[in-house]
Amino acid sequence: MANLTIGKAAESAGVRIATIRFYERRGLIAQPPKPQSGYRIYPPETVARIRFIRQAQDIGFSLAETAELLSLQARPDSDCADVRERAQAKRAEVERKIDQLVRVRAALDDLIAACPGNGALRACSILSALSEGEHKVHN
Repeated sequence: MANLTIGKAAESAGVRIATIRFYERRGLIAQPPKPQSGYRIYPPETVARIRFIRQAQDIGFSLAETAELLSLQARPDSDCADVRERAQAKRAEVERKIDQLVRVRAALDDLIAACPGNGALRACSILSALSEGEHKVHN
């Protein structure tokens, strides 16, 4: 792959130009110098880095966590165990979120089941339960 303008780099990486600029502002990728022609040229390594960032985000890593992964990747003394530890921490976080969502779903199921589905709004069992603080979902 040859060096690309920002538009072509974005297309190749499957992101928008605004995403590339955002990554530049966040320090995740370097902004190439602007030559006299006026068009910055992005090397294939930057496009690969953008793809890495997107893939990490797609599986749940935040930009800060992705920056840590990129930092580990760049350090010759890093070990695969460091990356694995971060992936395990992310998985544990995902499990906590899933548990929370299951509790939220159960609370909603209870509210929906108790609702007659018609009648005056002042008699709405869902609004009453929310107003009275029933069906709290705890972490």
